[in-house]
This record gives sequence, structure tokens and C-alpha cells, in this order.
Amino acid sequence: MIVEILKYCISAYEIFISVFSGIYILFYIILAILSYSAILKHLRFQKYLEEETLFKSNYLTGVSVIAPAFNEGVNIVYNVRSLLSLTYPKYEVIIVNDGSTDDTLEKLITEFELVKVNFYYQEHIPTKKVRGHYKSKNPIYSKLLVVDKENGKSKADASNAGINSSNYPLFLCTDVDCILKQETILKLAKPFMEHSKRVIATGAGIRISNSCEVKEGFLVKIHFPKEWYPRFQELEYVRAFLFGRMAWSKINGLLLVSGGLGMFDKEIAIKAGGYWHKSLGEDMELITRMRKYMYDTHQKFLIKYIPESLCWTEVPSTKEILLRQRVRWARGLIQTLYLHRNMFFKLKYGKTAFLILPYFFWFEFMVPIIEVIGLITIIIAFIFHFINMNFLFWATLAIYLFYLLITLVSIFIDEILYKNYDNLKELMILVLMAIIEPIVYHPICVYASLKGYWHFFNQKEQSWGVMTRKGFTASKKI
Repeated sequence: MIVEILKYCISAYEIFISVFSGIYILFYIILAILSYSAILKHLRFQKYLEEETLFKSNYLTGVSVIAPAFNEGVNIVYNVRSLLSLTYPKYEVIIVNDGSTDDTLEKLITEFELVKVNFYYQEHIPTKKVRGHYKSKNPIYSKLLVVDKENGKSKADASNAGINSSNYPLFLCTDVDCILKQETILKLAKPFMEHSKRVIATGAGIRISNSCEVKEGFLVKIHFPKEWYPRFQELEYVRAFLFGRMAWSKINGLLLVSGGLGMFDKEIAIKAGGYWHKSLGEDMELITRMRKYMYDTHQKFLIKYIPESLCWTEVPSTKEILLRQRVRWARGLIQTLYLHRNMFFKLKYGKTAFLILPYFFWFEFMVPIIEVIGLITIIIAFIFHFINMNFLFWATLAIYLFYLLITLVSIFIDEILYKNYDNLKELMILVLMAIIEPIVYHPICVYASLKGYWHFFNQKEQSWGVMTRKGFTASKKI
């Protein structure tokens, strides 16, 4: 009797996997078409409104660049200099010292000749206590504002303090370890000024700075990462930013603007409540809440994505740090879906309720769980001699080849458009990594996802943790 039940369950699971995989592949084919269309439209539209013309306009919208910093003494001076060198006429740089226990604040005060000033601080969004604001005595650094606050145990709390201290209607949230292209602000601010519908957020591609040549906070030469884990993450970034997010942008379906590089309408962000300080995926959670606010107030809106790499950041180079990051990301995903579960399948929330959130539930949250159930099913089927080797072989091969095809197409589009790699050898290494990624790297990510889910359901306390960085030094490869 038990054997018959097991046999029936395994047959039912085979049918489920066939249907699920078919829908999954269909979704990605649609995303591929949308992504290709969106990239072509972006490239064509650039010719109609030249960025240089917009740059010289008297009607440029002001932007506040906000960069939280916790124990970033290794990089802080170089990175602030880099942020102060961005090419945009009307912006400020706000560094939020989130209760650092190292010499971050001291280095800022010394290097940029800072003094504590009286500052009219409006707490639109509640945060941990702000201890003071610092400005430079040197007019060269007039764009710099340093906010010193008690540690809030999250990037969200520090970012909110930066928003409260900001002067302009748009804010760009980034990390102090990020290296931005000179024209980043202009490219991200452009959609806010050129669309008739209200744009509430914009994002762009992020790449990996590991092994790149960096001099005093400026990217000198791009190199393919030398270490294994950053190489796999390079693949992820190319696939996710160029392929997935461009497609969602095409149908105004973006639910995630990366915390490493995202520009927001300050008024809407504040009315939506700002970043949630308890979130471990605060970037996705804020976008979800901003979308909800726009629906609730019956306002039409857009969230746009720029198909260009505008930001380089150091990523985890060891398995331990990578797992810590991915566990947090997974927990942030389920945390956001659970928090906004009441939005699912409600007419007032449109495509967010019927397409975007269900997609993230089934194809982001559920996939690791389905994969593990599949592995257990295969083991049971093998033990009881129920295994359908023909089905297993062809299903596995189809999914693997499709996964590989999507990655290779992403690499191809990226190389044709932007030529980010130094030579053919680096490109071929990336292709090789794509071939072995599902076998070597993907299982680690699945494990991290399941661990993150377990922490959420087990209500285990987890903070952001510390991202150990090598830092940037002059003329040195990292």
C-alpha cells in the first residue's frame, strides 16, 4: 500500500515538474523578448534627447547622494572623493556614519576639514538618535555633508537618516564601497525629467570591482574577477541586471531596485514610510511599499531601469561571506512577500497583485524548495526502483540547456553593447563558468536560500553582519 502511494506521488510530481518547468521556460522566453525590445528602445531614445543637452539645462532636478557607512575606515576617504567627483551640476553627498567603532568619522573629519554645524533636521522617518551634522570649512568640499548617528543595526536606519537630512527632491542610495561612473547621476535622473508619468525610482546595472584596477577611489581598468566566487557572481549580475530587470522595466513591473545603486522620488519614499529598519531586503521592501502607496492614492507611476553598468562594487570572495549575504537576501525575500501578503490577487494593486508578486513567490521563493523536493523524490524513486531514467535525463538536460542559453545570451548582449572585458580569454572564462555554474555554484545558493527561509520561520535573529573588504589602494589590484 505504501509503495503504491509512493509510486503515485512520484508520478504526480513528474507531471508537476513538467508543467512547472514549461511555465518557467515560457516566462523566461517572454522576459528575453521584452528585455531585447527594451534595450533597443533605450538605445534609440538616447538619440532624441542628448544627455549633454539635458546636462546644460537650467531645469535639472537636484539629487542627494546618500551613502551609509559602518566601519568603512579602510575605503572611506577614497570613496568620498570619488562621490564628490561625479559630473552633475546640482547634487550633494551625504555620508551617514552609522555609529562606526573604527576611525571612519575621524578620517572624514581630518581629510575633509569637517566641523560640527547647527543643522535643521526634520525626522520625517524615525531613526536612531542623530548625534550631529558636519560640514567642511573648505569650499572645495561644500557638497559634502556627514551625518553622525547611533548605530541602527541596519543599512535601512542609516539611509533613513540620510533621507531626513537631504536637501533635494531625488535621492540616490548607494554604498560607500561602490565606485560610480562619472555620469551616473545624470543617467539615473534623466527618466524623472523626461516622462510625463511620475517616475518614482530608477536603477541600473551593477558590476564587480574584485580584481579591477582602482586608484584613489576611481576605476582605472576593468578586469574579470580572478577568484572563483566573484566569477560566479559576475554571471549572476550580468544575467539579473541586463536580462531580468530590463524585461520587468519594459512592462513597469520592477519590484527590486538594488540598494547598491537606486534613485528615488524622496516625497513618495517618505510618504511610503522610508526604508523599513527591520528588513533584511530593504531595497525590495521599499519598492513594494512605494508601489502600494501609488496604487492606494490612485496615482500613475513608472519605475525605470537603465541597461548600462554604472556602478562597481566589491562582492564576497569567500564561501563564508557569500553564504551570509545570500541567507540574508533569501530571508529578505520571504520577509517582504509575507509582509505584503495582503496585496496578492487584489484588483486595486493591478499587475503587482496578479503578476509580479506571484512570480516572485513561485519562481524566486519556491524554486529552491521545489529543487530539494525533487532531489528527495529522485532518491526515493531510486531506492524503490520507481525512477524513470528517460524522464529524468531529458527533463534535466532541457532545464540545464535552457538555463545555459539564457546566461550565454545575457553575456552576448552585454559584450556586444558594452564590451566590458579586456580580451577574448576573459570572455571565454566567463562562458566556461556559465557551463559549470549550475553544478558547482547553484547548489550553494540553494542551500543559502533554504537556510534563510529556516531562519525566517524559526524567527532567528539576524542582523546585516559585516562584509569584510580588502579595500582600495592606489594602483593596486583588489
